[in-house]
Amino acid sequence: MKGLKLIMKKTIKLLSVIFLILIFILNFSICLASSDMPDITAEAAILIDSSSGKILYGKNENERMYPASTTKILTAILAIENCNLNDVVTVPYEAISSIPSGYTVVPLQVGEQLTVYQLLQVMMVHSANDAANVLAYHISGSIDSFATVMNNKIAELGLKNTHFCNPSGQHDENHYTTASDLAIIMQYCMKNSTFRSLAGLKSCILPSTNKSSERVFTTTNDLLTYDNREVASNYYYPYAIAGKTGYTTAAKNCLVSVSNKDDFELICVVLSVGIYPNNLSGKFIETKKLFDYGYSNYMIKKLREKDAIATSIDVTGGTKETKNLDLLLSNDITAVIPQNVSDESYEPEIKLEDNISAPIYQGQILGKIVYNIDGIEYSADLKAAHNVDISSFFKLAIQTVLVILILYFLYLLLFDDSKNKKYRKKFKKNSYKM
Repeated sequence: MKGLKLIMKKTIKLLSVIFLILIFILNFSICLASSDMPDITAEAAILIDSSSGKILYGKNENERMYPASTTKILTAILAIENCNLNDVVTVPYEAISSIPSGYTVVPLQVGEQLTVYQLLQVMMVHSANDAANVLAYHISGSIDSFATVMNNKIAELGLKNTHFCNPSGQHDENHYTTASDLAIIMQYCMKNSTFRSLAGLKSCILPSTNKSSERVFTTTNDLLTYDNREVASNYYYPYAIAGKTGYTTAAKNCLVSVSNKDDFELICVVLSVGIYPNNLSGKFIETKKLFDYGYSNYMIKKLREKDAIATSIDVTGGTKETKNLDLLLSNDITAVIPQNVSDESYEPEIKLEDNISAPIYQGQILGKIVYNIDGIEYSADLKAAHNVDISSFFKLAIQTVLVILILYFLYLLLFDDSKNKKYRKKFKKNSYKM
C-alpha cells in the first residue's frame, strides 16, 4: 500500500508540473498574439483595405481631430474635378495675404501666373498653403465659397464627422475630421488616376514664371524617398505609393498614406502623433508599423473565379436536353481575410430570382452569390451557362392558357347578361339626367 501511495503522490506531482507548463505555454501564446497588435502613440489611427474599405486596425478612428495639411487631399480632388489642368491662374492678393507666418508657402507673388496642374504639384509635394488658397479662389472666388464646395463633397461622400473651413488645413476650431473620414476621402481620391500620380510625386519643378525663376521642391512624405541621412533612413517604406503629410501645433503630426504590395492596397491614417526619441518623426514610423501589421496578418484572397460553377438548377418548362442549367460567376470574387483563417471556412449565400422558367438565354443574369465577411459583402452576378429552350408541352400549355383567357374575356364582353344589364341600366340613368 505504501508503494502505491508513493506512486500516486509522484503521479500527482508530475501532473501538476505538466499542468503548470501548459498554463505557461497558453499565457505565452496569448501574450504573443496580443503583442502582434501595433503599439502606436497616435491619438487616432486607422488602417483599411483600399478596395473594400474593410477596417484592419482602428484606434479612436471616429474621434474628431484636427487634420492640418491632410486637408489638401480634398482640395486636390476638387481642383481635378472642377478645373482644366492646363488653365493659367493669376495669383490674387487675397489668396496669399491671409496666410499666417509659420505656414509653408512657395512663396507665390501677387500677379504670378501658373497652371492649375503646377499649383496642384507644389501643393501636394511641398504642402504649399498659398497654392491651396490660389486654387480655392480660382474655383470658387473666395475661401468661404470654396469651403462650401468642400463640405458639399463631404456630404456627398456620406461623412458625418468632418467639416472644413479652408483649403489648406490652416487651424480653425471648426475645421475637423476623423481618421475614418480621412481614409474614406483618400479611398475616393485614389480612384482618380491624376490624383494618384500627384499624391505619389517625390519632387516637382515649377518652371520660371512672369514673377520668378525656376524652383525645385521635394516631397514632405519621407515614406516615398530613401535618404542616407541617419534619421530619415528610418522612414522609407518600399511599398508606399502616395500620401499627404500635415502639421500644426494643435493637430500635431498627421499623415494619410497608401501602400501597395502585390496588388494588396492599404490606406493608413495617423493623427496627432508626437515626436519619438532621438527626434524621430512618429508619423512615418507608426504608419510603417501599421502597414507591416496589415500585410503580416491579412491577405487578399481569390475566393471564387470568374465562370466557375456556383450552383446548378432545373429550369421550369425547359426541354429535357437543356433544362439542367449551370449558373456561372460573372467575375472573380476577391476578399481580404485573416492569414490564419482558411478561405474554405467562408460559406456563400446563393440568391436566385423568383420564378425562373424557360426560355433563358446564355449569359442571362439569374441571381447573385454573396460572401459576407466581417460585415463586408463580396459578390458576383450568376449568369446562365447556356440557352434553355422552352419545351413543346410547356409552350402548348402556355398557348392553351392564353387562348382560354382570351375566350373568357370575349365571353364577358359579349355574353355576360348581368354585366350587360348593369351597363344598360347605367346608360339609361345617365340619359335621364341629360
